[in-house]
Order: sequence, then C-alpha cells, then structure tokens
Amino acid sequence: MVRAAASQFNGEGVEIQRVPYVNDASEIPEIVEEAAGVNSVIAYTLVLPELKKTLIKQAEKHGIVTVDIMGPVLEALTSLEGYPPKLEPGLVRKTDQEYFSKVEAIEFAVKYDDGKDPRGITRADLVVIGVSRTSKTPLCMYLAHRRIKAANVPLVPEVAPPEEIYSLPSHRLIGLTIRPSLLNGIRRERLKSLGLTSSADYASMERILKELEYAEDIMKKAGCSIIDVSNKAVEETASRVLEIYYRGQRYGK
Repeated sequence: MVRAAASQFNGEGVEIQRVPYVNDASEIPEIVEEAAGVNSVIAYTLVLPELKKTLIKQAEKHGIVTVDIMGPVLEALTSLEGYPPKLEPGLVRKTDQEYFSKVEAIEFAVKYDDGKDPRGITRADLVVIGVSRTSKTPLCMYLAHRRIKAANVPLVPEVAPPEEIYSLPSHRLIGLTIRPSLLNGIRRERLKSLGLTSSADYASMERILKELEYAEDIMKKAGCSIIDVSNKAVEETASRVLEIYYRGQRYGK
C-alpha cells in the first residue's frame, strides 16, 4: 500500500524501509528514533494494542506522522462480523507456514548478518562464528532456506566477541575454520576484486595465522563444534551443521 501511494508522487525521494517481526515494545523506541533522523512517515500493521500505543507515543514524541494500515480494516470487519478480532500477530503466515518460515529465516539472516546486531545471537536457532571469508554468510543463507534462523559473528582479534555466544548450547554455536594457505588465496582474490593491492595486511599470512589462532581460542572457550570448510561446498558444510543442530535438539546437548 505504501509503495502504491508513493507511485502517485512518481516515487521521487520516497525510500521504503521495512522493519518486519516487531513483537516487543522495547524494540519500538529505537525504530522510531532511526526514523526521526530523516523526513519520514511510519505506516504500520501492528495489531497488538500495547505495541500500537507505544509506537504512537514514541512517534508523537519525535513529531512523526503515523498511518494505521490494519486498524480501519479490522474495525470494518468487526462491524460486519459482530465480534472482535483475535489480535494475534502473524496469523496470515500460518496459511503456508513452510513458505513463510523460510521467508522469515531469510530476513533474519540478512538482519543479523556479520554481527550487525548482537540481539540476533539469543534469537537465532544457530549462530555461526569465524574469521572473514570462511563462508559464514552463504552458510546462513543456505540454512535459512531450510527454515533455520541463523546469525553470524565475525571474529577479529581487535574486537572482543559478544558475551552472548558463551551462553549458547554447544549445538547452537558453530565455529568455522579454514587452512591458512587457502584463506590467503581467497583473501588475495577478494582484494583484487575490490581493486586493492593483494599485499594488504588483510591477506598477509602473518595476519591470517594470527586471526585463525585467535578464532580457535574463542571457539574452544565457547565449547562449540568446529568445522573446517577448506574446499567444502556450502551444501556440505550445511549438512554437517544441521546434523549437529538436530542431534543437539534430540538429546538436549
């Protein structure tokens, strides 16, 4: 509906940013604050009264106009049916749970890719950790197509990993490692594709050995399973990850 409305203005200067699966009132202030940084309107389809109340209050605080897309339709149907709506978010997704679970997992993988938001660690089914260029993102996207919500966190010696990883059950935390020589080649090619010199520290063997040693220490401390992805296809790595995950679910490990 927002896209259709924007088309009436030729879509000029209108950027639509979706924030899906907002089901906690504590998330709303941050969302509204981000919207306040630009000239914006918030269109929403929230059905839970407490979420709507929080959104409206926060939006008024920042002087942001809000548009309730779902409300008028619910009121009309209430008048027609003669009884109130269930007010349960996400019911439409249940009509095809498998499809929408996949979509949700994909959106989750994108939202919590590369350690963008540490909250994803506790909300994820699986968390993947490892140094740069160990195929963390492709693995998470593949898992998403299997309806697994996966987040990934890069391990860098200069940045301490989120403390949340140490509280995860071992079957929900997967560490990825790779042979140094292979990683060196991958990183050199990556630098070339970006138009940078392959002699940068990022691709130096000294730096790679330092990163891998640091990552191994973190993985051992966290007690996670470690998978060597050297010369492995994403599908092969994912198969091993799912084996660990489902076995852990069955036996509570």
